[in-house]
Amino acid sequence: MAGTEFSVARTRRTLWSALLDAVSAHGKAKIILEDPERSPLTYGRLVLGALVLGAKLRDLTTSAERVGVLLPNVQGIAVTVFGLTAFGRVPAMLNFTAGLKNLRAACEVGDVRTIVTSRRFVDQGKLDDVVAALEQGRRVIYLEDVRKQITSLDKIKGAFASLTPRSTMGARLDVDGEAVVLFTSGTEGLPKGVVLSHANLVANAMQIFAHADGMLSAADVVMNPLPVFHSFGLTAATLMPLLNGMKVVMYPTPLHYKQVPKLIGETGSTVLFGTDTFLQGYARATDEGDLRSVRIVIAGAERVKDETRRMWEPYGATICEGYGCTECAPVLACNTIGEGARNGSVGRMLPGIAHRLDKVEGIDTGGRLFVQGPNVMLGYLLADRPNTIVAPEGGWHDTGDIVDIDEAGFITIKGRAKRFAKLGGEMISLAAVESMVASLWPGHNHVVVSLPDPKKGEQLVLVTEKPDGDRKALLKEAQAQGFPELWIPRAILVTQTIPVLGSGKVDYTATRDLAQTMRTLL
Repeated sequence: MAGTEFSVARTRRTLWSALLDAVSAHGKAKIILEDPERSPLTYGRLVLGALVLGAKLRDLTTSAERVGVLLPNVQGIAVTVFGLTAFGRVPAMLNFTAGLKNLRAACEVGDVRTIVTSRRFVDQGKLDDVVAALEQGRRVIYLEDVRKQITSLDKIKGAFASLTPRSTMGARLDVDGEAVVLFTSGTEGLPKGVVLSHANLVANAMQIFAHADGMLSAADVVMNPLPVFHSFGLTAATLMPLLNGMKVVMYPTPLHYKQVPKLIGETGSTVLFGTDTFLQGYARATDEGDLRSVRIVIAGAERVKDETRRMWEPYGATICEGYGCTECAPVLACNTIGEGARNGSVGRMLPGIAHRLDKVEGIDTGGRLFVQGPNVMLGYLLADRPNTIVAPEGGWHDTGDIVDIDEAGFITIKGRAKRFAKLGGEMISLAAVESMVASLWPGHNHVVVSLPDPKKGEQLVLVTEKPDGDRKALLKEAQAQGFPELWIPRAILVTQTIPVLGSGKVDYTATRDLAQTMRTLL
């Protein structure tokens, strides 16, 4: 089993110290960051850039302040995050795809008074109105303006500081203090702030690398098109490789299905992080040869469909499906290569994580997953409890997922507790019904939702992108797979596009609202 090299003691470092340890291990001259601008950064330049920019941002903020970061997935965001960290500020990663309402709520719950962004990004993303609205009561700092204020003396000071980088505040911070604040997607309500410590982030980065058990090395080149305002893109696809000597190629959006494979081909990327939705998009849009360098695809955030695996077979890459949640920094489990993988599971638990399964009424096997470990968050920031970190009770985080774990330790996700419906006294997994539908119509996306029913309390409705979805065919397939009729959606609603969040996850709240609206129009 993987994970023998993991040591909790080695995770007791600040994020800044962990970066400096990586520099010491792999050398200042190693190229460690690249983006579509194709002007690679070495470890040395990353540290120097963070010190110079961080010193300027320090003068514009206060110690331990949560500073909003509203930037795209390019190497500048890594410089900004480490720059804030080096001088004792806490990056609060803002999701620019979430809309003004959620962004404003995130700033309020996180007590964000200063936002760092880029004029170029705001212009290209057509976010002028959003930023203008956020600016009410807050200060917005544009990186272009900060760069214009950087003098030769600032660069000289930065160069001297880079000779003794451990003397900065970032190396002396409390490892159990706030390192970053992320915000839940708001799929089931207003966003919550998730406060992760330095130890949480460093632990998860090292847990992932140890769990890979030789599957990853400093020779790998990681392609990360996933936004760092989500923990999968931040920890797994950015910090993990950076802190373990792997070059990271960043791309501003995972939705550019032609451009991401092209950049993979140009940079010779060997490891790709993605979600099922994005992986299907890349496989469909790629030109011949673009994906030939990819050895391993690490997939999370949503279940990997059999169809997706078939689409990737010609490219020779192994898809390793994993599982996690923002509150756990985020990775909890992942399949690896060979004996470390099991079809239908999300792999084994990462080293250093304890777990328990609490019984759920109406579900015979498995239970509700609770976890404890060095990667479990400090706690939530909630709208009704401003500036109070609500820690998980006893250090145990309730994932809200119903899972089963076999004798070999492989985890099978049965579904979110909130994605079960109770019909006729029976608990029905919406995810299981979706899997059945996907096996019938593999070339399309499908979501099953539970809507109120005046006679039966609840009814299942299928929202699908298949234009000619037919309930008779669905019923026949369900019977062939042994599903009872109670589990079959009562209605099929066809939409051109199922709502998706910036992370690649299905937006269940928006999909349910869409289904409700479509049903009332029928």
